[in-house]
Amino acid sequence: MGREKIIKIFIIFALALILVIFFFTFAKKLENKKKTEKIIEESYSSNILKNVNYASKDTKGNEYIINALQGEIDLQNTNIIYLTDVSALIILENSKKITITSNYGKYNINNYDTIFNENIKINYEKNQITGEYLDFSFDRNSLIISRNVIYTNEENILNADVIEMDINTKDTKVFMYSANEKVNIKSKN
Repeated sequence: MGREKIIKIFIIFALALILVIFFFTFAKKLENKKKTEKIIEESYSSNILKNVNYASKDTKGNEYIINALQGEIDLQNTNIIYLTDVSALIILENSKKITITSNYGKYNINNYDTIFNENIKINYEKNQITGEYLDFSFDRNSLIISRNVIYTNEENILNADVIEMDINTKDTKVFMYSANEKVNIKSKN
């Protein structure tokens, strides 16, 4: 065998060895990446809850029931749950029921405070309030709805920036952010 032939065989063997080493190294890295992605996906999906339901009652006898199609526990603060397709029922002692629905919510399991977002509808007796942001708190005894607020009852339609209600006394404040703007009230009749 000639020297050139030995060199060619050695080069082919070396290239084949390099390709095999590269292939196994690449395959191992790809396998490790898939395992890491699977672990991340499992840990991420492990904090997802389906058909969420929380019920609470305060010392005054007020009840608060919140349901959601899905909830996700905040990994930084496990007392916070982010909700999707939310409905809530507030049953106040010696009063009518208040129902709330929204696309999203942020619920604190310690104090029951809830932030509702997007397509909010509040129904109370023959009144309906819609808006985009609602801050509900038993601690403050308040319900504050803002952003594109429309209040409707049998007689009137009211447009405002903010409606704030004391949930115990039902005292309500309606106002605009700017002093130059006025709350708009239209009669249905």
